[in-house]
Amino acid sequence: MRRLPAPVPPAQHEVTASYISRLATLHGLDVNDLWVQVTRREKSGGMRRVIVPERLAALTGRTIHALAGALPELRDPQPNWAMFRHQPQTGCHRCDSKHPGGKVTRLLPHHRYVCLRHRTWIGPPDVNQPAADLSDIPAIVHSQRRHLRILSRHGWAPTYDAVLTAFSFCGHIWDIANPPEDRRHVWHTWDARARVLIPDDDESTAFRAYSTSKLFAAVYPEAIDLAALIAAPYWRQRASGTLIEQFQFLDEVSRRISYPYTDKPELGDAIAHWAIADSWRPPSSPTNTYSPARLKGILPPLHATQARRHEQSALWFSRKRKAGSPLLRHLHVRPVIDRVWAPDYERTEGAIWHSKRTDQQFLDQTAREVNERRTPSDPNSPTDRSSPDTTLGLS
Repeated sequence: MRRLPAPVPPAQHEVTASYISRLATLHGLDVNDLWVQVTRREKSGGMRRVIVPERLAALTGRTIHALAGALPELRDPQPNWAMFRHQPQTGCHRCDSKHPGGKVTRLLPHHRYVCLRHRTWIGPPDVNQPAADLSDIPAIVHSQRRHLRILSRHGWAPTYDAVLTAFSFCGHIWDIANPPEDRRHVWHTWDARARVLIPDDDESTAFRAYSTSKLFAAVYPEAIDLAALIAAPYWRQRASGTLIEQFQFLDEVSRRISYPYTDKPELGDAIAHWAIADSWRPPSSPTNTYSPARLKGILPPLHATQARRHEQSALWFSRKRKAGSPLLRHLHVRPVIDRVWAPDYERTEGAIWHSKRTDQQFLDQTAREVNERRTPSDPNSPTDRSSPDTTLGLS
């Protein structure tokens, strides 16, 4: 293959389809023709194609090692795709401005939410992802550094589960029916941040500026506070331990956010539900993983269902400023809202309702599951420490 006249370098964590698309745009070439030249069909058959590193190296004049440092799909052996988000997304707009040829689409790891260099929110993949400057909210930037410390201490799998679980807690807290009268309640903190990220001068302004990703930014500092507890084996043991230990865990939660977060705990409590039913189980894994093979070099457009859901959420938020529901319904937190051991529900509302259940029927069912985990062979054996007390004062 002949080398291109202007082979610009790839961006860090860029997907190969995005890089080839930028090369084609800069040289006035057809994207799909260039894609066919540098790819081959999968060995397993079918129409999907995978990149050939030697061909891309010849096309750009760069070594395979240099390309693989930026493009995860070229690495050999291939990375553990579960450590990356399954859906490519845009990153920091100021970082992307250095890369000509069009939009830069990246495959980011689960722990990357903020560009620390430019103090810009990246967030999870979202429909409408306009740039969010965090200069006025330094707590969000600092939380990214704390997120990385949790990652280095506990590893990617516990950190992934802990952060998404904490996001789901924040969604339930923000979803309470009426704003709390106590101005110290964390609800008011999140509402203040959301008004900075999504101005509410009028309904049309809020509609245009709306992004569910920005709502994740509003709760990110408190989510990391909770994630440090959820990922720590010590606090997971407390949450799944005796009644006294469970109250020690909940007391520590109350030091970090407003808890109890509602005056009507009989309607459900997501944090108590997790302590009873989920804390003693293994961390939840990603539902989907990224596949490096694709039919064409053009990334697929937005699905109509996602666009419609975004428009409905933006309209509801611009009128009511209700933010908890969009967080809980976002695909980013689906692995912890609809856990593999939870009942299957046809609609998302059912899974959300189950994720905060603390009624007597739920307590009885969890108690049966706990008893099944205990070894009945030796009646004098001590109680399994990973088997929680399922009362928690809620029965």
